[in-house]
Amino acid sequence: MLPKTLPTLDADIVAGCCDLGWRAMLTEVNLSPKPGLVDRFNCGAHKDMALEDFHRSAEAIRHWLPRFMASGARHANRPAHEALADLRVIGMGCEADMFCATAGVNTHKGTIFSLGLLCAAIGRLYQQRQVISPEAVGKTVANYCQGLTGRELQNGNAQHTAGQRLYRQMGLTGARGEAEAGYPLVLTLALPHYRTRLAAGSDPELALLDTLLVLMSVNNDTNVASRGGSTGLQWLQQHAQTLLRRGGIRQPADLSHLHEFNQQCIERNLSPGGSADLLIVTHFLSELMPYTLNTN
Repeated sequence: MLPKTLPTLDADIVAGCCDLGWRAMLTEVNLSPKPGLVDRFNCGAHKDMALEDFHRSAEAIRHWLPRFMASGARHANRPAHEALADLRVIGMGCEADMFCATAGVNTHKGTIFSLGLLCAAIGRLYQQRQVISPEAVGKTVANYCQGLTGRELQNGNAQHTAGQRLYRQMGLTGARGEAEAGYPLVLTLALPHYRTRLAAGSDPELALLDTLLVLMSVNNDTNVASRGGSTGLQWLQQHAQTLLRRGGIRQPADLSHLHEFNQQCIERNLSPGGSADLLIVTHFLSELMPYTLNTN
C-alpha cells in the first residue's frame, strides 16, 4: 500500500520505480556464481546469511521505497542536502524492518542507503518536473550527500565506526563517498559496460557477472578492506583485473573461473559487498529509462 504522502506523484511511476528496486535486489542475489557473495549455489564467505534471507529482506525493503520517493517529492523545494535528515529517519525504519525480516542479519544495509537515495532523487526530480534519467538521478544524489563524507568520516564521532577506521587507515570513503560523487563508478564505468555487453548480444546474466568483475576490479570496497585489509583488497582487485584481461565472462564456460574465484574468496574470507551494492544501483539505473516519462 502506498503511503498517503504521495498526492503529487503518479502512482504508476511510484509502483514502477519501486518494483525496479525490488527486482534489482533479487537479480543481484540470484546472480550466480559470484565471488565471495551469497548466490543460488552457496553463501560465499558468509556464515551468517543465506539466499532466503536476501529474498525476505528485499520484500521488506520494497514496501519502504515509496516513502523515500515521497520524501524526495515533499522536500523538492528545499536544498537537497537539507532534506537528507528526513531520508535518514526513513532509512532507519527500513533497516529495522530488514533486521526483523532476517532475524538480525545485515543483508541490505548498504542497499537501503543507495536505493533510498535513488528513489528520493526520482521523487524530487518528478516534483520539480525535471527529466528523470540516470545522470540526473546521480547528480541529485550527489546534492543530497553534499558534505556527507566530511561530516561522518573526517570529523566523525567518539564511536569510531568501521567506516571511520577504514577512512583514517586507508583513506576509503565507501558508500558515502560514491554517493557524494554521484555514483561515478556506475555512471561512467559499470552502466556503459553493461549496456555495451547487452548491445553485443550477451546473455543478461553473463553481462551482469562481467559488470560485477569490472566493479570489483576498481572499487575500493570497504567490505573487502574490513575483512582483509589493504592486502586483501589489492588481491581481489588484481584477480578481477586478470579475469577481465583474459576475456571476462562472455560464455557459460567462463563461469568456471568465477567458481574458482569464489573458492579463493571463501578461503580468504573476502566478500565484495560494496561492489554488489553498486551492481544493484547499475541494474536499477539500467532499467530506469522506460520510466523517464513526460512529467507535464
